[in-house]
Amino acid sequence: MNLSNLQPAEGSTKNRKRIGRGTGSGRGGTSTRGHKGAGSRSGYKSKVGFEGGQMPLQRRLPKVGFNPINRVAYVGINLDALQALADKYNLTAIDFDTFREHGLASKNDLVKVLGRGEVTSKLDVKAHAFSASAQKAIEAAGGAIVKL
Repeated sequence: MNLSNLQPAEGSTKNRKRIGRGTGSGRGGTSTRGHKGAGSRSGYKSKVGFEGGQMPLQRRLPKVGFNPINRVAYVGINLDALQALADKYNLTAIDFDTFREHGLASKNDLVKVLGRGEVTSKLDVKAHAFSASAQKAIEAAGGAIVKL
């Protein structure tokens, strides 16, 4: 090794344009901060959503709707999806783990079985909730329901 083949260590240099290193660098002078004002000074922090004194977007838009604090959100799965699952994988019992395996629900979801479609095979279904029509259809086909 000699002076003609020295190189900086891997990862020790950056490919960014350094600011505030003289006018010849192209980023000297005001160092991309512009002239005067709070934004040009050290220690300046802008608030999230601040638009230079203009009324911010979140205050220009009207308030809409209501979000109840204790709302329980269910993932709806219809009877036709259950029947398709049972036919495709030859299932007689469907539970929460089955929904997770086949991508119909994730681990923190609550599942509600809804009544669209029809069930032709006898199915034992375990879910967090059932609509009245889904419960009737499953039991009419000879299946059973279990609420988790």
